Amino acid sequence: MITVEGLRNFGADTDGALRRCMNNEEFYLKQVNKVLTGTSFDKLKEAVDNADFDAAFEASHALKGVCGNLGLTPLYEPIAEMTEHLRKKTERDYSSYIDVIAIQLDALNKM
Repeated sequence: MITVEGLRNFGADTDGALRRCMNNEEFYLKQVNKVLTGTSFDKLKEAVDNADFDAAFEASHALKGVCGNLGLTPLYEPIAEMTEHLRKKTERDYSSYIDVIAIQLDALNKM
């Protein structure tokens, strides 16, 4: 079960995120769980796999916002970096970003 303490240990900025959630811990944890059960990462991975970099940008940009607001720093950082490369339409292999993001999501899911 995901807890605020577990998220802190994960490296999340729980203090900032809780402030943005009006210090409502239950609401905050519910939003974190939505990230884990949502399809945003799957959409991002599929877009990258299909070399649809416009769709990948849209998916990464949305994830960046959610992860930033929820203080999920270990997810936010690779997603933010990837988003900026996609924004500039940088030709590159994005699979390393997908791998790092998947590892961080897996760590969250194991809580």
